[in-house]
Amino acid sequence: MSPKLPMNNAQTISDFLTLAPHELSEETSEESSKFAFDDEAFLARRETIGIRFELELLKPEILLHEHGIDHTITVFGSTRFVSRDKALEMEKGAKTLEEQEIAKQALLHSHYYESAREFGGLVARYNATQELESNKLHICTGGGPGVMEAANRGAFEAGDKTIGFNISLPREQHPNPYISPGLNFRFHYFALRKMHFMLRARAIVAFPGGFGSFDELFEVLTLMQTKKVVRFPVILVGREFWTGMVKFDQMVEFGVIDELDMQVIHFAETAEEAWSIIQNHYQLN
Repeated sequence: MSPKLPMNNAQTISDFLTLAPHELSEETSEESSKFAFDDEAFLARRETIGIRFELELLKPEILLHEHGIDHTITVFGSTRFVSRDKALEMEKGAKTLEEQEIAKQALLHSHYYESAREFGGLVARYNATQELESNKLHICTGGGPGVMEAANRGAFEAGDKTIGFNISLPREQHPNPYISPGLNFRFHYFALRKMHFMLRARAIVAFPGGFGSFDELFEVLTLMQTKKVVRFPVILVGREFWTGMVKFDQMVEFGVIDELDMQVIHFAETAEEAWSIIQNHYQLN
């Protein structure tokens, strides 16, 4: 009996676009005579994956440059946190015990949403004091709900540019409404999205989150550990959460990381503390 090994474990772009095999075959002259760059079926072929990688790298790079954005602060965190006002609405409308418990947890975690929102505002107000675009730091997030929405919202409410790097998902992630016009980008490939999180990042601020937040955080720490990027502050908001989930001290004691690797990590409890760490690191006025 032959082993049932998959030929490919990735969702192809043709799968995502739900293109049928006959749509990829280009059997008519009308289909085959299309310009290659205007032919969705051709661009969705497995052979053109390298071109799609290049395009996902190039499009945001060009547009961010045209907007004069050189420096960003990338904010990670749970998509599940809601604002205090929303949590209070949930609490007020809860009928069942399950709904009451969900509302209680939402209210408990809403302070992280409000903290990320405050942080976005602090960065934006600093930018308002700077005449040169090259001195500004702009909030950058994954563009979705929760902590991402909160950080974009804080910057937006203070009148600043704010960036969202959205990703195509089985349950499509909709961009939050606080991303600046022309700065809402959509990726299919996580790898290219992660590159853009890092290319202009001058700090990472990570609020409590799930698999995605941990994935992004440890990607950043690995890049720094292996000297693929210049070290900059990685700020973990909520020491109790982070040290409870990750035993950093034990990793050092066990010898799987060095004490030096921990020097980029800073803990903060408030938006002001997180922003102060960045200000001190770059000697910002």
